[in-house]
Amino acid sequence: MTQQGVRARQREETRRRLLREGRRLFAARGYAAVGLSEIVRAAEVTKGALYHHFEGKTDLFRAVLEEVQQEVGRRVAAAADAHEDPWSQFTVGCQEFLTAGTDPELQRIMLVDGPAVLGWSEWRAMDEAASARHLTEALTGLVEAGVIARQPVAPLAHLLSGAMNEAALWLASTAEPGDLAPTRAALDRILQALRLDVR
Repeated sequence: MTQQGVRARQREETRRRLLREGRRLFAARGYAAVGLSEIVRAAEVTKGALYHHFEGKTDLFRAVLEEVQQEVGRRVAAAADAHEDPWSQFTVGCQEFLTAGTDPELQRIMLVDGPAVLGWSEWRAMDEAASARHLTEALTGLVEAGVIARQPVAPLAHLLSGAMNEAALWLASTAEPGDLAPTRAALDRILQALRLDVR
């Protein structure tokens, strides 16, 4: 490997360590309670190395949040892909989003600190980029297949996304494990109401 390749690999490893340790600390104690000095100490790098990769703590948090959102997206996709029927894929994916949101590590980063640190508008834009496209694609497929009524998909996707995000935010604030089952049941009733062929 060339010297340039070695340096590139070292830079990438430094970035991964910062993301890993930032995520661990943000999840354990929350954004406000974690200082940059603690992050660089845990990652065993200098502050200069952190500033080489990120503009500061908020920028590192943004990258951690993006990573967490991608992880949730993978969980949703894996749950959906375990089914062949498009309707089951859609409903199971929606339910997995709620379930993933009850993971304490994901909750704190994605649902509690995300909107507080970055502001609602940026958090919402990141959420749309991470998951709204998949929701829109799934709904478009269901409309085209005649499973749900022909209608503009964008408003429906925003309504469902808003409902699921609000439910996930509420579950994060209640800290009651028993709240997940009735929330999933309520979501199921909302989704089932969309179907044209429900008897």
